[in-house]
Amino acid sequence: MKAMLSTAAGGPETLELTELPDPSPAKGEVRIAVKAAGVNFPDTLIIRDLYQMKPPRPFAPGGEVAGVVDAVGEGVKGLKEGDKVIAMTGFGGFATHLCVAEARCLPMPDGMPFEDAACLVLTYGTSHHALKDRAAIKEGETLLILGAAGGVGAAAIELGKAAGARVIAAVSSEDKAAFCKELGADETLIYPRDMDRAAQKEFSNQIKSLTGGKGVDVAYDAVGGDYAEPVVRAMAWAGRFLVVGFPAGIPSIPLNLTLLKSCQIVGVFWGASTMVDPKGHMENMNELFSMYSKGQIKPRVTQTFTLEDAGKALEYISDRKVLGKVALTL
Repeated sequence: MKAMLSTAAGGPETLELTELPDPSPAKGEVRIAVKAAGVNFPDTLIIRDLYQMKPPRPFAPGGEVAGVVDAVGEGVKGLKEGDKVIAMTGFGGFATHLCVAEARCLPMPDGMPFEDAACLVLTYGTSHHALKDRAAIKEGETLLILGAAGGVGAAAIELGKAAGARVIAAVSSEDKAAFCKELGADETLIYPRDMDRAAQKEFSNQIKSLTGGKGVDVAYDAVGGDYAEPVVRAMAWAGRFLVVGFPAGIPSIPLNLTLLKSCQIVGVFWGASTMVDPKGHMENMNELFSMYSKGQIKPRVTQTFTLEDAGKALEYISDRKVLGKVALTL
């Protein structure tokens, strides 16, 4: 087997293509011949030791894969060789083969391409959990999405529309705004890359203008940094501000704003929720697969890379160039 390994903390350039013995599945595990791996922002953090998960080195990044079961360990009941599966791995996915606990695998729906399968669960799982479980979004509410052209943001657009919400997509460029419109966003806002106090005030005013002064009912923040506070200032009464990620840094929010707006700041930790509430996670996955089959959602895989070019894929993510999703194809 081959894998792109992180042997020392650092950027994408530190990954090394390495040949290793094929792994053997332990009890309760299956071995997957990987056909596609999703590339996500946490992959850029985990190799720098900046993510909450810090696996021992050497390790391969890559938290989600799709492939074919080619070996089965003792005690595996529901899977067999030849089954097509999606697996949430946490890390290890940038490899031709890996062993995963059967419990971390989902059967691939019929007719779903490997690239779609490898790019569906993490982004749509996060956004569905955020909007449904954490925000309880309702038909007719207004949803603002920061970083709306990225993986979780694009998923949130489609899921927001499926829930009957009015969606405002906030992005950093015209091409990203056009992409969000294609996904179904009702309105778009373009914010500057450098958000000083004047720009923050202008951003808040733009949000309020688009909502007729009412503010947004649900805000989905996958950006953080200086972009968060102006959105909190533009929340509607009893609004829900979803904390999803911090590529622009961890924000400092004046908590008096939550009192004045009677709004909530709500954390979204999808990965942990799948372990705390596995039954709810499976219900959400079944709902997502149903929406996929109906054409309500579909991962927009706009760039693919080979395993050898995994570093370039991570650089592409880090440079905030992504529209939708990026995948490795093996």
